[in-house]
Order: sequence, then C-alpha cells, then structure tokens
Amino acid sequence: MIDDGTGLFTIGDLAGATGLTVRTIRYWSDEGVLPPVARSTGGYRLYDAASVARLELIRTLRELGLGLADVRGVLAGERTVAEVAAAHVAALDAQIRALKVTRAVLSTVARRGSSAEEMTLMNKLARLSAAERKRIIDDFMAEIFEGLDTVDPDIRKRLRFAAANLPDDPTPEQVDAWVELAELIQDPDFRAHMRRMVEFNAADRGPDVPAGTSLWFMSRLVQLAGQALRQGIAPEAPEAEDVLRELLGDGDRAAVLERLTAVSNVRLARYRELTAVVNGLEPLPSPDEEFAWVVAALRARVAR
Repeated sequence: MIDDGTGLFTIGDLAGATGLTVRTIRYWSDEGVLPPVARSTGGYRLYDAASVARLELIRTLRELGLGLADVRGVLAGERTVAEVAAAHVAALDAQIRALKVTRAVLSTVARRGSSAEEMTLMNKLARLSAAERKRIIDDFMAEIFEGLDTVDPDIRKRLRFAAANLPDDPTPEQVDAWVELAELIQDPDFRAHMRRMVEFNAADRGPDVPAGTSLWFMSRLVQLAGQALRQGIAPEAPEAEDVLRELLGDGDRAAVLERLTAVSNVRLARYRELTAVVNGLEPLPSPDEEFAWVVAALRARVAR
C-alpha cells in the first residue's frame, strides 16, 4: 500500500499480496480486465481493495482455462460464470474426446509398428467427424441396397446396425478395427460382393414372404449342419442327402450353392468381426464350419 493514506495499491503491492508476477498483472491491466482506479503523481497505476478481489477472480477464471474475452464478459456482467463454465465444459469434452482418439491411434501405431503412411491414414480415418463417418456408412448401404426393394427388411436392419461407428471414447482395438472397417466398406470389390449377396436375397423373396425368413433359413442351416458334424456325417456320405432335403426341400441346389458361396466369403466374416469390435460387442460364433459342410455337400451332388 502506498504511504499517502489513500489505501491504494501499486502493481508491485498486488504482486506481493497475490503471488502473481508484476508482468502478468500489468498485462491484464493493459488488456482492460483489471483497470486501475487512479494513478499516482509519478504515473503509476493504483488499485483498491475491490481490485484485489477482482484480481483473484481473474486468476481463478484464467486457471480454469477461460480466455481473456470470456473473463472480460463475466466481469462486465455480459455473461454469468455458470454460462461460461458450461461452454467450457463442452469445449473440454471435445478436447478430451480428441485426446482419447489421439491416444488410441498412437497405441495402435506402437502396437502394430505402423509406417508413417499407415499412421497418417489411421489418424485421418479415426479423426473423421461423426457426420463424415455416417456418410461413409450411408454410401456403403446405398450402394448395396439401391433399387432392391424386395430385400428381407431384417437383413437391411442387421447390416445397418452392424455398420458400426467409432465411439467417443475408443480403445486402441476399436480404432484399429474402425480403420480396417472403413477401408473395407469403401473397397469396390467388397461392395460388389455385398451387392451380389443382397441381390440373391432380393431375387429369392416373393411379395408374401415374411420378414426374417432369410435369417431363419441361416439359423436352420447352422442347426442342421451342426448336428451332422457332431454325428460325424461326411458331406459326401449318403446320410448327408437327408440333411439337405430337410433344409432345402426340392429347391434348386445349384442356385443355393451359388448363394451360400457368396455368403460364406472370408471378407464378409472379417466384416462381422470388425463391426463387433467397434460396437464393443463379443464376436458372435462364426458358422464357418457349418457353411463349409453344406457347401461341400451341395458340391458333391451338383457336380454329379
């Protein structure tokens, strides 16, 4: 406090009382958030007790990460502390999500020993906005379903659910899976394969076929082929004929073979695995063995 009896403080006094540097207090004063209440005869800026309280508030707001514009708005009464705090919580949440994605990408790069090119692609795909990720999925769904109105609705719904989106707080494994999934569903060959599979489904369904029939058939296939495998029935054995008849009736076996060959594609199995990881779900048991048995049993008879 200066000795003229006014009870006013110099910037040096404020620095000594608060532990802040003279340079910081002078900067805040220059920026207009801590205006002096008077000046000494020597031209020094002077502050009163209210300035000390104001300085403590400025320090608190700055320590919480508020910029000087926000601090100025609070001090001028243009915005409440609660409003500014809410805005900064939202901003911090976005920064935290970005940092978590960065951490996950770096963990994946370290684990995989990725090259600079792979790291760049991984970071780019992982940092896509939710809207951009949705666009990739929408493009994929549009290409494989466009114009196929008779596709089983349950197939469409299941593929839409499976087309996973990266969560806000991804694990390194989820980032890794999302990057591979994003590359897969943008691959023209994979899209063409998925389109062909969906076309088979659309061609097989008449207008009166209830939704879910396709999934029921797959479930029935897994059940019957699983029983045959457990009983040790070889695909080419005479007993396999009874299994095929129970599953297919008098259906065109060559056509069924073509469709099952499409459905049992290795990349489709990988698609299912990746979407389970990105969605945070346990991968469903793969029916590869059962599909392979039915395909082998059909080939043994179609080739005759």
